Amino acid sequence: MKNDGNDNAKCGVSSECSPGENQRSVEDALAEKQLRERMSKVRNKVLVLSGKGGVGKSTVAVNLAVALAKAGERVGLLDIDIHGPSVPKMLNIEGMMPAIEGNTITPVSLGDGLKVMSIGLLLQSEDQAVIWRGPLKYSMIRQFLKDVDWGELDYLVVDSPPGTGDEPLSICQLLPGITGAVVVTTPQAVSVTDVKKCITFCRQLKVPILGVVENMSGLKCPHCGKDIELFGSGGGKRLAEEAKVPFLGPIPIDARVVDACDRGIVFVHEYAESDAASALSFIAGKILQKGGEEQSAGKIPVPKEREDSRMKVAIPLVDGKLCMHFGHSQQFALVEVENNEIKNTEMMTPPPHEPGVLPQWLHEKGADLIITGGMGQRAQNLFAQSGVKVVVGASADTPENVVRAYIDGTLQTGQNICDH
Repeated sequence: MKNDGNDNAKCGVSSECSPGENQRSVEDALAEKQLRERMSKVRNKVLVLSGKGGVGKSTVAVNLAVALAKAGERVGLLDIDIHGPSVPKMLNIEGMMPAIEGNTITPVSLGDGLKVMSIGLLLQSEDQAVIWRGPLKYSMIRQFLKDVDWGELDYLVVDSPPGTGDEPLSICQLLPGITGAVVVTTPQAVSVTDVKKCITFCRQLKVPILGVVENMSGLKCPHCGKDIELFGSGGGKRLAEEAKVPFLGPIPIDARVVDACDRGIVFVHEYAESDAASALSFIAGKILQKGGEEQSAGKIPVPKEREDSRMKVAIPLVDGKLCMHFGHSQQFALVEVENNEIKNTEMMTPPPHEPGVLPQWLHEKGADLIITGGMGQRAQNLFAQSGVKVVVGASADTPENVVRAYIDGTLQTGQNICDH
């Protein structure tokens, strides 16, 4: 009998590495290269996660992606829920098969800069069950990243199934340069407890956390207008405070969300004036600002898209200085900025303060940004819906000094003094 060890030594292959394994290593290296080349064209990769099912995570992911696209961003939405893909139904694209040519898959394009990919688009029927173990799911997620022709994207939003199992682990291991995770919970303790595990999961895998969203946060009675806390309140915000991560905001319950999802209608489009749509748009605005991390650091840098362009900054005033609550202002200064230089300051008397009036008025005056000491959540939502950025927590100073500090990236901000 020949000595296997000597024979292996003669051919240069060890007993622990067969020619087939060498071939697989080469294939894996090529796949990794292709994946990185694809993903190098994606500026931001945002994961939508939750430690518990039934919290509306897919609803948040879909509407977040649409809101980002509505803001002019090029967005991809990747559904990696292998066993229960719901994105195709929510967007009414069931039966729209992606084009496949060779090893290249073309995602379904919905216009407005939104592209979508889901295993649900590849199944023969909506009743077909995918019965896979972990390795097959890993391979499919890798294929979605390396073979799908996403093109140039500003955001890739990934809707992951709940928990900390195969799919979330696979995407965190495969996706290079993750911008961060949006963690979705509902207010009640049983959900918050499970979502804490999701935050621990992100930290162990070194995935930045953009913030926590509290979905199903209260219901306004359609008859009397009274707020009803079906699942309690404040659980998401308390979780964010305990975990020392940003709180992106609450989303109230709206029965029309269920109808929109079932009929494949995008909620933020169809019911744009609703409180829930405003909250989703506001959260999208925070994602555009990377979850408010710059504000939590105490300094607000000038957005890159504004550095060499024009903008108008609104400053609420009392006695000539920034007012600590925009709704109590005596005047507004509208400061025009061009190429990082203050060109003009116009003083304006605001209309009587009623809910929703000032955001609409400032939007009509052409404001791109408002800087104030404090502002309530509803007003922030209305500004976000109009495309006006909000900076809160600024200190009293003249409008020119406030805007100059903002331009220089030295504006110091503290706590929002009004958070109702």
